[in-house]
Amino acid sequence: MTDIVEQDSVATVHYTGTYPDGEVFDSSEGGPPLAFLVGHGNMIAGFEQEMMGATVGERREFTLTPDLAYGERDEDAIQQMEKSQFPPEMELEVGMVLAAHSDQGPIQLRISSIDGDLVTVDFNHQMAGKTLCFSVEVVEIRPATADEITHGHAHGPGGHHHH
Repeated sequence: MTDIVEQDSVATVHYTGTYPDGEVFDSSEGGPPLAFLVGHGNMIAGFEQEMMGATVGERREFTLTPDLAYGERDEDAIQQMEKSQFPPEMELEVGMVLAAHSDQGPIQLRISSIDGDLVTVDFNHQMAGKTLCFSVEVVEIRPATADEITHGHAHGPGGHHHH
């Protein structure tokens, strides 16, 4: 049994994420805890950094600036597209989040406005530019299995399942 959150361990945590004004944006409260493979990019960088060295039963509270969370907003990531570039059967709505593919892999885009045949899309992460506050309690820590390290994510309860 691993005693601390470290590279290649699986940490299982209960957490609540809030904005600085206290508004909750995500929480495991009322549900199962979250299990993640440490050091494999499954969590935002600042979250992993802040949890390193934590022990079972420990509670940590920390605030992440945008550079340690989802990055700053990039105005170049807001683009205009013709409606004809979307599937004709798709009913576009402002606020809609769509999945797309880029050279770097899958990405999400959000429709920020529609003006006639012009659709303004935002490729920024929905939480880009935001400061995030976390309250995290470590429930369990264990060494990762060879399969988890190979696959790059936690398996089992709270983690990813293969079918």
